[in-house]
Amino acid sequence: MYDIIGDIHGRADELEAFLLKLGYERRNSAYRHPERKAIFVGDFIDGQGQHRKTIDICRSMVEQETALAVMGNHEFNAICYSISDGAGDFLRPHNEKNIRDHAEFIAEFPFQSRIHQEAISWFKTLPLFLDLGELRIIHAVWHHTSFPIVAPFLDENNCLTPDAYVPASDKSHPLYHAIEYLLKGVELELPPGVSFRDKKGNLRTAARIRWWDEQAIHWSNATIGTGQAELPNTPLPEQSYRYTDTVPLFVGHYWMNGQPRPMSDQVACVDYSVARPGGRLVAYRWSGEQKLIQDNFTWIDRNQ
Repeated sequence: MYDIIGDIHGRADELEAFLLKLGYERRNSAYRHPERKAIFVGDFIDGQGQHRKTIDICRSMVEQETALAVMGNHEFNAICYSISDGAGDFLRPHNEKNIRDHAEFIAEFPFQSRIHQEAISWFKTLPLFLDLGELRIIHAVWHHTSFPIVAPFLDENNCLTPDAYVPASDKSHPLYHAIEYLLKGVELELPPGVSFRDKKGNLRTAARIRWWDEQAIHWSNATIGTGQAELPNTPLPEQSYRYTDTVPLFVGHYWMNGQPRPMSDQVACVDYSVARPGGRLVAYRWSGEQKLIQDNFTWIDRNQ
């Protein structure tokens, strides 16, 4: 039986308190439960927190087989930020925006230091997804169309191979777009002439889609993060990304708020914004049920 734990973003104190609340105890340098195993949905890093302590906790649990984990988009970005592009920069460019985005992680793991290289090496061992038969785990979306594209770039544990990162960073390569889907979610181009400004004031002509919501079939009710933008009540151009399988699926990534609850009978997000003031570190305690239920969510509030 599994406890699926949401995005941590360096909030190590909350993670330790939460593991204790869930009945885990620290023995032989790793937290463990007598009957259950934790699953982390990725995004261990980035945010104002304790990155080294977070990675130490999660890595020791994975290595001692008291937990499983998948890669989040923040781990993928950190890897690409560390790999030279052969032309004087890196696969994730060291521009002003990216330097700012990675600053909290690099402050604790100085760039190209031994501990930085060790952390990046561990990130590379994280699979893109887990298919455990009775349940599935991926950071953002179980996108059937993307799996054949990424398959040639995965090893036997569904980890990206070393030769994957260059094409995965090339916007003209199909692998780039497949990774974007799996780790960042479904994004569709808005109708011509339609745009909105995101939370940072950037003008956007594409929007993330509520792929789990069967009722989200028009632009006006299908987007995430578009704020008060007035979007047309016209149908989405395609819906091949819908998750219609009966196997329960757990994701992170989406910075949910409010009372934790399933997105649908088969889909649950466990990211409830612990990286932000007022957020929560959330888990779903799965014990074999095929239909997900609200009562199986549990959480701990972020320390202010």
